[in-house]
Parts: sequence; C-alpha cells; structure tokens
Amino acid sequence: MDLCDQNLKKIKDEVIVCRKCSLSQTRKCPVIGEGNHRAKIMFIGEAPGRQEDATGRPFCGAAGNILTEILEAIGLKRADVYIANILKCRPPNNRNPLSQEITACVPYLDRQIEIINPSIICPMGNFAANYLIRKYHLEDQAIQNGKIPGITLLKARVFKISNLDGSSLKIIPLYHPAVATYNINLKPTLIKDYRIIIQSLSD
Repeated sequence: MDLCDQNLKKIKDEVIVCRKCSLSQTRKCPVIGEGNHRAKIMFIGEAPGRQEDATGRPFCGAAGNILTEILEAIGLKRADVYIANILKCRPPNNRNPLSQEITACVPYLDRQIEIINPSIICPMGNFAANYLIRKYHLEDQAIQNGKIPGITLLKARVFKISNLDGSSLKIIPLYHPAVATYNINLKPTLIKDYRIIIQSLSD
C-alpha cells in the first residue's frame, strides 16, 4: 500500500468513528468515497441516500445508475474516476445538509481532494457547487446579480484555477444525476453537459 492509499485509508478509519455531528447517530454506514485513488476526474455529490447508507458505497442507487450510464456515454468508466460527497453520512429522510453538518464534514473531503490531486473536480448539484466555488475563491467569476446562482446557471461552466507549480485545476459544476430519475427526458442534456469534462481534459 503506497502513501496515497495509506492516507485515504486513514480518512476512512477516522470517518467510521466520527461523531462530529448528529448524523453519526442515525447513519447505518458512512460513505467515504470510491474509485481510482489517482483519478484525474473527481465527482462530488451532496450526501448519501438510502441505498448508499445501507451499503457504504456512493451513488449505488437510482441516481448512481444514471451516473454510470452518463459516464459510459462520454467514454468513461466508474473505475477511471473518484466519487465522493459533501457529507459522508445520510441526512434523515434525505433532507438537505445543514450548514453545521457541512462545516463538520468537509475537512475529510478537502483531504481527499489534496491526496487524489485531480485535474478536474465536478460538483454535482447546488450544495457541492456552492462549496467548491467558495473553497477555491471563485465567487467573483460565479456571482450573478450579487449572488452565486443555482446549478441551472452554473452547470457546464469551466472555472480554471492556476496553481503555483504551473499546473491547473478545473471546477466544472454539473446537474446531479438524480434529476434524470425525476425527468428521464433530461438525460440527453446531462450527457451533453458531462461531455464538457472530456473536452476539458485536453484543453
């Protein structure tokens, strides 16, 4: 096990015993993340759902099936990417994350991002997009009419961050695949938007 794997395992071990917020009292299994530990592309969702809470695996329910289909449509496999969430534990009844829960949990995600060191991060949905935009101080680029807009206006935009070592990181907000579970007619739109990822890999 190399250092990258060791560090991600350390996060997993910490999350399993984490009691930083009340979600630890209602969860079945924390959902740490899954995929290629050296992925160039990282997807970040909102929080685990019922299926994820039961299995400990991210995006393994209906939205996960849609995500897998979208990835295959654009030429990717789940094994190529890394998938995580803003929260590691399921909010009761799939309610929205609370601000104190996000504050308690995102240090784990921040460490995962640092260890995996992706070239592209795709926040899926409003909560993930809002967090990543603030984390990387992209507010000036994102703000419209005095505020950070919702995912409908942010989706498929490419925000580029230049690092001191000359490398770059791209943040590409996208619709959460769950939207296609409510309206299957949106799947072609999601596939079109997600193709921006492949284009951005070569830019």
